[in-house]
Amino acid sequence: MHIVIMGCGRVGSALAQTLESQGHTIAVVDQDPTAFRRLGSSFGGRRVTGVGFDQDTLREAGIEEAGAFAAVSSGDNSNIIAARVAREMFGVENVAARIYDPRRAEVYQRLGIPTVATVRWTADQMLRRLLPSGAEPLWRDPSGGVQLAEVHTSPSWVGHKISTLQEETGVRVAFLTRLGEAILPTSQTVLQEGDLVHVMMRTDEVEKVEAAFATGPEGAHA
Repeated sequence: MHIVIMGCGRVGSALAQTLESQGHTIAVVDQDPTAFRRLGSSFGGRRVTGVGFDQDTLREAGIEEAGAFAAVSSGDNSNIIAARVAREMFGVENVAARIYDPRRAEVYQRLGIPTVATVRWTADQMLRRLLPSGAEPLWRDPSGGVQLAEVHTSPSWVGHKISTLQEETGVRVAFLTRLGEAILPTSQTVLQEGDLVHVMMRTDEVEKVEAAFATGPEGAHA
């Protein structure tokens, strides 16, 4: 796939290098030509100097052949404008914009522009490390009735199958993080020490699920 990235800061350059290593062709757009130094000498993609929402600049970057567009400059307005141009003018299917203001991110998300709210994401990640005993949502459906969350799990669940955990707590285990790697468990997967459990559950049942995970199988039976 050809992918166009607007912004060659730390995020943009890292994204470009990672995607290129996965076999994609990349074009990076930035107003500052010195920013391309972050890409390193081994980067084989296009370096396009210009404004990321300018149509001629985007054409030079190959937007008409692109399957994805990422707007990760330092400006919220520029990212949103560029994302809308890529989607609405050039029909790029996979578009995402980085947004610093979480209030704006929610608005644009409702308008159908996928956003990554940098400040909110960072705050959520810190909360998960500072308050590991709770369930911090990773995602909520638009109605707010269902959410995906990482839930602290009592060591007494170690050695039990995912199917047992699901039956006794009423959740769906979406994935596990084991030794830093995400894995999709089956019903026969056994929980190991250090596993991080990410579950889908009803928002109105969060407290009940947290309690069942915290107390272990005996508590879930009670």
